[in-house]
Amino acid sequence: MNTMRWVAALLMGGLLQVAGAAEVAGVRVDDEVTIANQKLVLNGAGIRTRLLFKVYVGALYLPTKKDNTKDILALPGAKRVGVTMLREVSSDDLGQALITGIRKNSSPEETRRFGLQLLAMGDIFGRIPKLRKGESFSVDWIPGAGTVVIVDGKPVADPIPDQAFYDAILKIWLGDDPAETTLKTGMLGAK
Repeated sequence: MNTMRWVAALLMGGLLQVAGAAEVAGVRVDDEVTIANQKLVLNGAGIRTRLLFKVYVGALYLPTKKDNTKDILALPGAKRVGVTMLREVSSDDLGQALITGIRKNSSPEETRRFGLQLLAMGDIFGRIPKLRKGESFSVDWIPGAGTVVIVDGKPVADPIPDQAFYDAILKIWLGDDPAETTLKTGMLGAK
Protein backbone atom coordinates (compact mmCIF):
# COMPACT_ATOMS: atom_id res chain seq x y z
CA MET A 1 0.00 0.00 0.00
CA ASN A 2 1.54 3.35 -0.97
CA THR A 3 1.76 6.09 1.64
CA MET A 4 -1.05 8.17 0.09
CA ARG A 5 -3.42 5.23 0.47
CA TRP A 6 -2.12 4.59 3.99
CA VAL A 7 -2.93 8.17 5.03
CA ALA A 8 -6.33 7.95 3.32
CA ALA A 9 -7.01 4.69 5.18
CA LEU A 10 -6.18 6.40 8.46
CA LEU A 11 -8.63 9.17 7.67
CA MET A 12 -11.43 6.94 6.41
CA GLY A 13 -10.88 4.28 9.06
CA GLY A 14 -11.78 6.68 11.83
CA LEU A 15 -8.22 6.97 13.10
CA LEU A 16 -8.44 10.70 12.62
CA GLN A 17 -11.10 11.93 15.01
CA VAL A 18 -12.12 15.14 16.75
CA ALA A 19 -13.76 15.88 20.07
CA GLY A 20 -14.93 19.05 21.83
CA ALA A 21 -14.57 22.52 20.38
CA ALA A 22 -13.78 26.18 21.01
CA GLU A 23 -14.59 29.09 18.72
CA VAL A 24 -12.25 31.63 17.11
CA ALA A 25 -13.69 34.32 14.79
CA GLY A 26 -16.81 32.20 14.33
CA VAL A 27 -14.77 29.11 13.39
CA ARG A 28 -15.07 25.89 15.37
CA VAL A 29 -11.65 24.86 16.66
CA ASP A 30 -11.58 21.35 18.08
CA ASP A 31 -10.10 20.86 21.55
CA GLU A 32 -8.40 17.67 20.41
CA VAL A 33 -7.82 15.52 17.36
CA THR A 34 -6.41 12.05 16.86
CA ILE A 35 -3.91 11.40 14.10
CA ALA A 36 -2.57 7.88 13.47
CA ASN A 37 -3.84 6.71 16.86
CA GLN A 38 -2.17 9.60 18.72
CA LYS A 39 -4.33 12.08 20.62
CA LEU A 40 -3.30 15.68 20.10
CA VAL A 41 -4.55 18.61 22.16
CA LEU A 42 -5.21 22.14 21.01
CA ASN A 43 -2.12 24.10 21.99
CA GLY A 44 -3.59 27.39 20.82
CA ALA A 45 -5.27 29.24 17.97
CA GLY A 46 -5.47 32.70 16.48
CA ILE A 47 -6.40 34.79 13.48
CA ARG A 48 -4.14 35.70 10.55
CA THR A 49 -4.91 39.17 9.25
CA ARG A 50 -3.50 41.00 6.27
CA LEU A 51 -4.16 44.67 5.58
CA LEU A 52 -6.91 44.66 8.24
CA PHE A 53 -8.71 41.71 6.58
CA LYS A 54 -9.14 38.46 8.47
CA VAL A 55 -7.60 35.76 6.26
CA TYR A 56 -7.75 32.54 8.27
CA VAL A 57 -7.89 30.92 11.69
CA GLY A 58 -4.79 28.88 12.51
CA ALA A 59 -4.68 26.22 15.22
CA LEU A 60 -1.77 24.18 16.55
CA TYR A 61 -2.24 20.62 17.88
CA LEU A 62 0.45 18.77 19.84
CA PRO A 63 0.73 15.62 21.98
CA THR A 64 1.11 17.90 25.02
CA LYS A 65 0.82 21.66 25.44
CA LYS A 66 3.98 23.71 25.08
CA ASP A 67 4.43 27.48 25.26
CA ASN A 68 7.60 28.04 23.25
CA THR A 69 8.90 27.18 19.82
CA LYS A 70 12.04 25.36 20.99
CA ASP A 71 10.02 22.88 23.09
CA ILE A 72 7.47 22.40 20.29
CA LEU A 73 10.16 21.55 17.74
CA ALA A 74 11.77 19.09 20.18
CA LEU A 75 8.46 17.38 20.99
CA PRO A 76 8.23 13.88 19.46
CA GLY A 77 5.09 12.49 17.88
CA ALA A 78 2.37 13.71 15.56
CA LYS A 79 1.65 17.42 15.14
CA ARG A 80 -0.88 19.47 13.21
CA VAL A 81 -1.37 23.01 12.02
CA GLY A 82 -5.01 23.43 11.03
CA VAL A 83 -6.16 26.37 8.92
CA THR A 84 -9.75 27.45 8.22
CA MET A 85 -10.19 30.18 5.64
CA LEU A 86 -12.07 33.37 6.55
CA ARG A 87 -11.90 34.66 2.98
CA GLU A 88 -11.10 33.27 -0.45
CA VAL A 89 -7.41 32.98 -1.27
CA SER A 90 -5.83 31.59 -4.43
CA SER A 91 -3.63 28.58 -3.96
CA ASP A 92 -0.84 30.51 -5.70
CA ASP A 93 -0.98 33.20 -3.00
CA LEU A 94 -1.21 30.66 -0.20
CA GLY A 95 1.58 28.47 -1.58
CA GLN A 96 3.80 31.51 -2.10
CA ALA A 97 3.10 32.68 1.48
CA LEU A 98 4.11 29.26 2.83
CA ILE A 99 7.33 29.21 0.82
CA THR A 100 8.14 32.80 1.82
CA GLY A 101 7.51 31.93 5.48
CA ILE A 102 9.89 29.00 5.28
CA ARG A 103 12.58 31.13 3.63
CA LYS A 104 12.19 33.90 6.23
CA ASN A 105 12.64 31.46 9.11
CA SER A 106 15.32 29.15 7.70
CA SER A 107 18.97 29.69 6.95
CA PRO A 108 20.04 29.89 3.28
CA GLU A 109 21.61 26.42 3.69
CA GLU A 110 18.37 24.98 5.05
CA THR A 111 16.36 26.60 2.28
CA ARG A 112 18.67 25.04 -0.33
CA ARG A 113 18.42 21.68 1.45
CA PHE A 114 14.61 21.88 1.32
CA GLY A 115 14.57 22.55 -2.43
CA LEU A 116 12.79 19.34 -3.42
CA GLN A 117 10.33 19.58 -0.53
CA LEU A 118 9.52 23.19 -1.44
CA LEU A 119 8.84 22.08 -5.01
CA ALA A 120 6.55 19.35 -3.68
CA MET A 121 4.65 21.88 -1.54
CA GLY A 122 4.32 24.18 -4.54
CA ASP A 123 2.96 21.25 -6.55
CA ILE A 124 0.47 20.38 -3.79
CA PHE A 125 -0.96 23.89 -3.66
CA GLY A 126 -0.85 24.07 -7.45
CA ARG A 127 -3.44 21.26 -7.54
CA ILE A 128 -5.97 23.41 -5.65
CA PRO A 129 -7.15 26.45 -7.63
CA LYS A 130 -8.28 28.35 -4.54
CA LEU A 131 -9.44 27.93 -1.00
CA ARG A 132 -12.83 29.49 -0.34
CA LYS A 133 -14.18 31.00 2.84
CA GLY A 134 -15.02 28.15 5.24
CA GLU A 135 -12.71 25.59 3.59
CA SER A 136 -9.93 24.13 5.66
CA PHE A 137 -6.59 22.43 5.30
CA SER A 138 -4.05 21.03 7.68
CA VAL A 139 -0.36 20.34 7.53
CA ASP A 140 0.31 17.26 9.65
CA TRP A 141 3.44 15.52 10.81
CA ILE A 142 2.77 11.78 10.93
CA PRO A 143 5.71 9.82 12.36
CA GLY A 144 6.80 7.10 9.97
CA ALA A 145 5.10 8.83 7.02
CA GLY A 146 6.08 12.51 6.93
CA THR A 147 4.41 15.82 6.22
CA VAL A 148 0.87 15.37 4.94
CA VAL A 149 -1.29 18.16 3.54
CA ILE A 150 -5.00 17.50 3.98
CA VAL A 151 -7.64 19.66 2.30
CA ASP A 152 -11.19 19.33 3.62
CA GLY A 153 -10.42 15.97 5.18
CA LYS A 154 -8.57 14.38 2.25
CA PRO A 155 -4.81 14.04 1.70
CA VAL A 156 -3.83 15.74 -1.55
CA ALA A 157 -0.42 14.15 -2.15
CA ASP A 158 2.00 11.57 -0.85
CA PRO A 159 3.72 12.45 2.43
CA ILE A 160 6.89 14.50 2.28
CA PRO A 161 9.52 12.87 4.54
CA ASP A 162 12.02 14.83 6.68
CA GLN A 163 11.20 16.06 10.17
CA ALA A 164 13.43 19.12 9.61
CA PHE A 165 11.18 20.20 6.75
CA TYR A 166 8.07 19.94 8.94
CA ASP A 167 9.88 21.98 11.60
CA ALA A 168 10.54 24.61 8.94
CA ILE A 169 6.81 24.64 8.17
CA LEU A 170 6.01 25.14 11.87
CA LYS A 171 8.40 28.10 11.93
CA ILE A 172 6.16 29.86 9.38
CA TRP A 173 3.88 30.52 12.33
CA LEU A 174 6.22 29.98 15.30
CA GLY A 175 9.64 31.17 14.08
CA ASP A 176 11.56 34.35 14.80
CA ASP A 177 9.86 36.08 11.83
CA PRO A 178 6.34 34.57 11.97
CA ALA A 179 3.49 35.16 9.53
CA GLU A 180 1.91 37.30 12.27
CA THR A 181 3.06 37.88 15.84
CA THR A 182 -0.44 37.78 17.36
CA LEU A 183 -1.18 34.50 15.56
CA LYS A 184 2.10 33.06 16.92
CA THR A 185 1.12 34.16 20.42
CA GLY A 186 -2.30 32.54 20.04
CA MET A 187 -0.86 29.28 18.71
CA LEU A 188 1.58 29.21 21.64
CA GLY A 189 -1.46 29.15 23.91
CA ALA A 190 -1.58 32.71 25.21
CA LYS A 191 -5.07 33.76 26.29
